[in-house]
Amino acid sequence: MDAPPPEWGPDGPPWPHPDYSRFVDAAGVRWHVQIAGAGPPVLLLHGAGASSHSWREAFHLLAPMFRVIAPDLPGQGRSSDGPTSVYSIRGMARATAAMLRRLGVQPLLAVGHSAGAAICARMIIEKHMAPRALVGVNAALLPFGGGLASVYSGLARLLAKNPIAPRMFAWRAGWPGAVERLIEETGSRLSDEGIAHYRRLATDPAHVAATLRMMANWDLHELEGDLPRLDAPLYLLVGDRDRTVPPDRAASVARVVPGAEVIELTGLGHLAHEEAPRLITDHIIAIARRHGVLPQETQ
Repeated sequence: MDAPPPEWGPDGPPWPHPDYSRFVDAAGVRWHVQIAGAGPPVLLLHGAGASSHSWREAFHLLAPMFRVIAPDLPGQGRSSDGPTSVYSIRGMARATAAMLRRLGVQPLLAVGHSAGAAICARMIIEKHMAPRALVGVNAALLPFGGGLASVYSGLARLLAKNPIAPRMFAWRAGWPGAVERLIEETGSRLSDEGIAHYRRLATDPAHVAATLRMMANWDLHELEGDLPRLDAPLYLLVGDRDRTVPPDRAASVARVVPGAEVIELTGLGHLAHEEAPRLITDHIIAIARRHGVLPQETQ
């Protein structure tokens, strides 16, 4: 089951809230998971190229009311690499479900950022979990349009097969201003602390390699066809400055998923949960109350 974290190394713990870190083995992966709180379980899944650090402030804000479970996806952050099968959407969903079973947790609320929302949706569709609601923060649930989608997918597959590519990317990410430009391209504005966390990830060749494997195996076409079978209420929190997932994609998802609700976030980009964690957690708490995960506030 859970194991205490190993020594973090000479630079100290690279993650916020290190006292809440645990390591658990499931589906061929040694998962780094942060867990806090004693309330109803809520799962927080980060997107491709990130880690549990992206929920650092939301984690702290939600823990007094929920039991918060925030893992690093396979090969990313502090989680180990896994078999090739875990890097598809289905594989990631099944591996995440195995990790939750190992922890003995059934989330009553699921929250996913970007690709993390796709994993949550697949878990619900395949009956791996049955939360009372799914919250997608700038959720990447539909294929990227146009011919560029196949070009990017093919490029990711080529890079994922090239053992030198992750080291080259990690080296370039260490150049002054490189990570800042990557963040700017998402439409978000992060603190120096937030940028430092992404710099640590982007300069880690193992993390970069896992992200490329995930991108190379990511196919949203099948999920798009299955979205009408999503039987949990869906809430889409959409930053109007998001340059990674076009904001108008949320309306397209809402046309496919019966009853889906779109909530616009003014002035926020793709990393909205890091830019405005209290706003995001306020929405999460309101949705939890709406579906009986938390009691209604008394007047």
